[in-house]
Amino acid sequence: MADLVKIDREGSIAVITIDRPATLNALDMKTLDALATAVSDCDRDPEVKVVVFTGAGDRAFVAGGDIADLNSRQGLPHYLELAEKLHTVFRAIELLDKPTIAAINGWALGGGTELLLAIDLRIAAQSARFGLPEITLGLFPGAGGTQRLIRQVPLCKAKELMFMGSRLTAADAERIGLINKVVADADLMTEVMSMARAIAEKSPLVLKLLKRTLNDGADMPLGAALRHEQAMIGLVLDSADAHEGCTAFLEKRPAQFRGT
Repeated sequence: MADLVKIDREGSIAVITIDRPATLNALDMKTLDALATAVSDCDRDPEVKVVVFTGAGDRAFVAGGDIADLNSRQGLPHYLELAEKLHTVFRAIELLDKPTIAAINGWALGGGTELLLAIDLRIAAQSARFGLPEITLGLFPGAGGTQRLIRQVPLCKAKELMFMGSRLTAADAERIGLINKVVADADLMTEVMSMARAIAEKSPLVLKLLKRTLNDGADMPLGAALRHEQAMIGLVLDSADAHEGCTAFLEKRPAQFRGT
């Protein structure tokens, strides 16, 4: 399965590439298994501080799922197998304690858009296209799209995308807040790696606790979320990194974070 998903390293940054360019990096069971392994490997590696996701080639990030495979399935086997795997892998990415960045280098349709919805930060090439076209096949998004999209963009826009099955340009996606930034195709990885390096300089412990605070609080009532934040920032102040950061500021020098 290693040939379906590969991991490259630049210092403390891991780049996970879905490597099926002949199928526009479509997701099937074997690819999802390989992706799950890659994510787990990055999670367990203490040297990895930021994880970047992209697709092989210059045409697609992830063009979606395998339609022929979907057409061969019935409801209960799909629920127990492919849908279960999709939800498990995407949730693992969403809850990864390390910041994640999507480098969207082309088509991100169906499962491709659903994948990026589970990734923290998203930078797209100008040529990238987005959408949830499942309705045109007599289906609807079933890999987290119906729930994550309505939490990330205006509800009326989310419904329009799912009811119409329409596609968005990169500029459209940025305008509604689906992605962070659009750059020229040739500048995509340069921009993504620059962002990843800037994040990797921060305290990995504080990034971990910050990401947990954001993920947990998003599903809490405001009062409970604020109490949770209060507790978590107290936990951060027990870290050496918090005091190193404050001391470095007072001493007018760069902080040396150690993740403790």
